[in-house]
Amino acid sequence: MNFELTAKQKELKKKAREFAIREVLPVAKYYDEKNTFPMDVIKKAWEEDLLNLAIPKEYGGLGYGLMESIVVVEEIAAACPGIATSIFDNNLGSEPIIIGGNDEQKKRILTELVNEFKLISFATSEPGMGSDVAGMRCLAKKDGKDYILNGTKYWITNAGYADYISIFATIDPEKKHRGICAFIVPTDSEGFKTGAHIPKLGQRASNTCSVVLNDVRVPEENVLAKPGFGFVLAMQTFANTRPAIGAFAVGCARSAMEYAIDYTSERKAFGRPIVKFQAIQQKIADMYKNIEAARLLTYKAAWEADQGIDNNISSACAKAFASDVAMNVTTEAIQLFGGYGYIKTYPVEKLFRDAKLFQIYEGTSEIQRIVISRFATKQYEHGMPNLYNLPSKEISEIPEKLIQEKEEPAEKIEKTSEELGGKYRCTVCGYVYDPVKGDPDGSIAPGTRFTDIPDGWVCPVCGAAKKQFIKI
Repeated sequence: MNFELTAKQKELKKKAREFAIREVLPVAKYYDEKNTFPMDVIKKAWEEDLLNLAIPKEYGGLGYGLMESIVVVEEIAAACPGIATSIFDNNLGSEPIIIGGNDEQKKRILTELVNEFKLISFATSEPGMGSDVAGMRCLAKKDGKDYILNGTKYWITNAGYADYISIFATIDPEKKHRGICAFIVPTDSEGFKTGAHIPKLGQRASNTCSVVLNDVRVPEENVLAKPGFGFVLAMQTFANTRPAIGAFAVGCARSAMEYAIDYTSERKAFGRPIVKFQAIQQKIADMYKNIEAARLLTYKAAWEADQGIDNNISSACAKAFASDVAMNVTTEAIQLFGGYGYIKTYPVEKLFRDAKLFQIYEGTSEIQRIVISRFATKQYEHGMPNLYNLPSKEISEIPEKLIQEKEEPAEKIEKTSEELGGKYRCTVCGYVYDPVKGDPDGSIAPGTRFTDIPDGWVCPVCGAAKKQFIKI
């Protein structure tokens, strides 16, 4: 097990950090306040090979794995989460083509994204549907070998400036996941229209708008996934991009922590810098340890994806945990800044607004917890025996020298527990009835089989009814 980045990854991290500080950080406040799209910054990212990180080498790309992508994402998100979202959206939009596209589609679209400055978006969400991907209503009607799309997609990042969009629709909403298909749609298609930029709380530099489809014809060569396979493609895409949300959150939280350390080291109260107070130090310690844990979870999810391992659970853990960390750290950063953290003079106010989105998009934190709990309760392999079948040795089986006192039965019973019908465990408190010992209260004598005990008898520890005992 090696937690160190490779030399190539370190070099890429350094390059991304330099780009973030040189090109992103100086304009982050401007684009946030103007609520406009940073096209010039994104074009510079393309020119420096920081835009289409996941496109395979055979199509002209760099062929980076998810590990390399999240290293870049963290650094750029540390400068501005909104601009980072706009840059990484090309990875999200192209991922369905990388995963599910045929060779002709990959050569045509992916090669163009590498060789020309083109943007591609991703569209599953709708006005009345977000995390419930199977509940989409946007219709895809078969027309010969083509499809006709009608409906509205919503919350689509970069849609107002994209050249292509990977759009998911359904042949029949009643079919749920079995009806979902996917398409590559050029934004200059007839009947294609985008709405105005949606005003948001945070990540205002990231363009977000609706996509209205009115009899948009999609030719056969642009069909990515046929009905029933679109849902699987969307889930595979999310599994490969959710770790990146963890990286966004880590970068955002990291900057908030660093700014908080800078401020508390300079701000004085009661004659000394406030960082000298233990209450402040404890907050910073919590920030640091939680960011470290979030980064490691994110790295694990990315590493699993690169190794071809199913990372559904690890990516859900990474996204849910890191998103909460970003929200908590930015909140505490504002607290450490006091009143100055609440105004736009310092950057923590913006990071706080930006952080909230991580708990919402690409599957809310509640959805991630549902995924994790289903795994934990249905698939997780327990290391311990079942609670109601825990092994237990008799006192008589333990060597004399290992115990201080050896309990003697009130009267000698020649038969073993098994010969007397076996032991029974209370499913409420765990008390074990042993027929050799009888009831410790003395109401049931040693040697009495459990089946011979009257039904009115109750557990001597918790009072549970006899019927709530199970045989071990």
